[in-house]
Amino acid sequence: MNKYNNTKFSIVLPLIIAVSIVTGIVISEILNKNNNSQNILISQPKDKLNIVVDYVANEYVDKVDRNHLAEMAIPKFLEALDPHTLYFSAEEAKTVEEELQGEFSGIGVQFNIFKDTVLVVNIIEGGPSEKYGVKNGDRIIMVNDSIIAGIGITNDQVMSMLKGSLGSKVELKLLRKGEDKLISCNIVRGNIPLRSIDGFYIISKDIGYVKISTFSLNTHNQFIDAVFKMRKKGINSIIIDLRNNSGGYLNSATDILDEFFESGKTLVYTEGNARPKNVIGSTKKRSACLDLDVVILIDEFSASASEIVAGAIQDNDRGFVIGRRSYGKGLVQESTTFSDGSIIRLTTARYYTPSGRCIQKSYENGLDEYYSDIYNRYTHGEFLQEDSIRQIDSLIYYTGKGRAVYGGGGIMPDIFIPIDTTGYTNLYAEIGRANLEYYFSIEFVDKNRAAFEKITTLTELRNYLKSQNINNKFWQYVALNGITAQSKDVAISGKYIENSVAAYIARQVLGDDEFYELANKYDVSLDSAVNIIKSGRKVY
Repeated sequence: MNKYNNTKFSIVLPLIIAVSIVTGIVISEILNKNNNSQNILISQPKDKLNIVVDYVANEYVDKVDRNHLAEMAIPKFLEALDPHTLYFSAEEAKTVEEELQGEFSGIGVQFNIFKDTVLVVNIIEGGPSEKYGVKNGDRIIMVNDSIIAGIGITNDQVMSMLKGSLGSKVELKLLRKGEDKLISCNIVRGNIPLRSIDGFYIISKDIGYVKISTFSLNTHNQFIDAVFKMRKKGINSIIIDLRNNSGGYLNSATDILDEFFESGKTLVYTEGNARPKNVIGSTKKRSACLDLDVVILIDEFSASASEIVAGAIQDNDRGFVIGRRSYGKGLVQESTTFSDGSIIRLTTARYYTPSGRCIQKSYENGLDEYYSDIYNRYTHGEFLQEDSIRQIDSLIYYTGKGRAVYGGGGIMPDIFIPIDTTGYTNLYAEIGRANLEYYFSIEFVDKNRAAFEKITTLTELRNYLKSQNINNKFWQYVALNGITAQSKDVAISGKYIENSVAAYIARQVLGDDEFYELANKYDVSLDSAVNIIKSGRKVY
């Protein structure tokens, strides 16, 4: 036998001996401490985490806060499990839960900090501010006894001052054009619904469009409201835009899916070590979209509940999925709330599409690698070339009609659309970094508010903007902000930039639906979806 041919045992033996020696030294040191330390170790032999916290709190050279130690330890402990098991402090949890619950308590305004002043951009319909007479264009100078203008206040600070418990009061001092003195408004805070349906509109006489930003508790109701309004105008097809939608509640996603299927179809199923297989299927309860053709738009930031929707539509051969491979989050979290308001979201199961795919991407190489995945996919060329996508042949599955689909990380669309770089120039990037399209729109609307108050349709808005030579005024604004617009760059990027300006103005004057109708004018993925519907092509 070769003397250098070490067995596994001979390699491990020195390590065992070393650990035993170190353990003996540590035990000896602890036994020489006072009885309090001994009791901690003896009375809680199985709870090592608490032992360490107690030991440090009792014996550390300086005084430490036991709760602070726990707050530091818990995230690190959970981080070792998977990327989506998370801990939120009480303050963080409040913000996260508001987004998912779909409402918060406040005064009901959309604002922007413009030139170091809080400018009311939009009044939320039916909210407290509308009732108490706040108007678009008002500047909020004071909240209760605090001056908030000209002090470098942040968005988060403004939000914390305007939000509050339901029924509580807040006093605003407003500066309004045409008024010599500040206007005082005493507002009673109310529940403010958050829109998870960002916008919807009719693309053509029979095709509707809906943009879903997240899946909150009220998403299904908002979706049905949008569908009914468009159905009254005669749509027979719908495009659901889930791009940049990071997910939300599973039930909200399956409730929307339920509208598209006869009863008995598998929509998704979940399964975990402590959770038996749970199949969620379509029912007879809902059928608002049963006769509508459907196309789903996804991209690399569509995750979780968005992937459930896309996967169910795809695996059941119900409609087309168009765009780029989705994020790849196939883990189900359940929330546990502690008495102090903090929350643990623990992964308890994986979800599977109807064909059996688990589309969770790998996290075996650590969090850095996991969160770098999107960037790595970009540098690998996946956003530009469909052939660059790495499919795993061992993870092939089949839809009900026999089409091949793949697991192993995200939903691969039926029709690939590369990222659109048309119109991109350094000028486009420079204007975008300075956010000039948005700031110009705020100033222009503010200066012409009396005229805009008479405009009620997109056609009227387009005509007014044309009469005001809006594009010339914007490029003058760009020059005043120190950016030189070369004619060759304007020829490439100009129409896209000018369209963004018009869309931002539309959002302030008419609302989010009109914003998306304008913003989507040059959207390649949306154009592809419309063409698929008009062609009458089916997935099978």
